[in-house]
Amino acid sequence: MASEAPPVTRVLTVPDGRQLEVLSTGPEDGLVLLFHHGTPGGLAVSPDMAAAATARGLRTVMYGRPGYGDSTARPGRRVADAAADAAAVLDGLGAGPFVTAGWSGGGPHALACAALLSGRCLAAASLAGVAPARAGGLDWMAGMGPENVAEFTVAGRGESALTAFLEEAAAGLGQVTGQQVAEEMGGLISAADRAVLDAGFADYLAGSFRAALRAGLAGWRDDDFAFVSDWGFPPEQAAAVPVAVWQGDQDRMVPFSHGAWLAGHIPGARAHLVPGEGHLTLVARSSGMVLDDLLDLAGQPPVSSGTASGSG
Repeated sequence: MASEAPPVTRVLTVPDGRQLEVLSTGPEDGLVLLFHHGTPGGLAVSPDMAAAATARGLRTVMYGRPGYGDSTARPGRRVADAAADAAAVLDGLGAGPFVTAGWSGGGPHALACAALLSGRCLAAASLAGVAPARAGGLDWMAGMGPENVAEFTVAGRGESALTAFLEEAAAGLGQVTGQQVAEEMGGLISAADRAVLDAGFADYLAGSFRAALRAGLAGWRDDDFAFVSDWGFPPEQAAAVPVAVWQGDQDRMVPFSHGAWLAGHIPGARAHLVPGEGHLTLVARSSGMVLDDLLDLAGQPPVSSGTASGSG
């Protein structure tokens, strides 16, 4: 039986002198699941995802992207830069091979690990992950809720405009409680997503938002600019390792067309384009299925039905 440890948060110094805030939970000797949080997002672990990972012998590791929480900001960072940060975090934890998943704004960063750390990354999953803003044949903002349309429209006007926009948004989100999450997210919440916002999941989301913004909005702003700029690698390069793309058709944050585009442009990607799923539902109620699929792609032996638990 793997030895388990409670959630531990620490700050690691990476080779260029920056600091990254890191959280790990689950069996210390387990295969690492490197989970990339959304935008904005901080170091909070979904209870369902954590339980599903631990039941499958996985050690969940997260790090705050630059500018979030205690992670040093890195203006001008690209999506591709996540690969070097991920490798530095794993080195700091003494971890070797890993699997990775990214949710929402974390999706591109998981794909960066697949594309650029193929000697170490065994498999990757994008969960309601953003597609490249410059993707050919994709109307990138079509189907987004009005709040996201406004945000990314302003991002096109430069740093000062986006900073002012996010300062207003962060005033509420940075102090949000679980009871306020649905109202705060407004038109970004579909009926499918609203249905899974029970107290536990809403409290997790609120905690993630508060953790993301406690040191300011640099992480959120720089994520937005990274999404609307060149990623630093072609998405098809993610096929260097097995990749799964999960996307629901009831998603108002990252529209269904993003998942369909990624599934069609990453050679060999295992597509899960699921009717009825929203943005939140993939983590709130499908964590077990996602992780089983990820481990299958990585060629890892399944956990016996007598020991597995968690969502899905």
